[in-house]
Amino acid sequence: MYGDFFRLALICALGTLLIVAAITDLRSRIISNRLNLIVAALAPLWWIACGLPLWPDVVAQLGAGIVVFAIFAGLFALGLMGGGDVKLLGALALWFPWQILVSLLVLMALLGGVVTIVTVIDHKLRKRQGQAEIPYGVAISIAALWVLGEQYLNHFA
Repeated sequence: MYGDFFRLALICALGTLLIVAAITDLRSRIISNRLNLIVAALAPLWWIACGLPLWPDVVAQLGAGIVVFAIFAGLFALGLMGGGDVKLLGALALWFPWQILVSLLVLMALLGGVVTIVTVIDHKLRKRQGQAEIPYGVAISIAALWVLGEQYLNHFA
């Protein structure tokens, strides 16, 4: 009973943080380090609430976080992603098993394309100077909320 309540509270906390990340990225093109740190810091509580064993599950989650962060840090180095986006993805990788993480990344890529198209069109319609800054945190957050809802809230999926 208490374990279910604790897991639901953590899901709600993560959902709230994802909504905040999307809104702040949309408004200012920044996802704060503090928000990303909170997402990452809540992951061990999630592991405990789900009863994940240290070996191999927790180790796999840590490995996934490192791999995802490293891959997207490479994209950041190429100027293709923002630093807050990379940190958010690394923190989210700590929450999801690899199968769900792959779904999140595929969905994020598809949504990212839509966000990019909408942002570029808006940029051109408003006749803004320079290159459009893509709020990719919106796509990341929506994808994470989607898989979070499918995996943990939709018991019929």
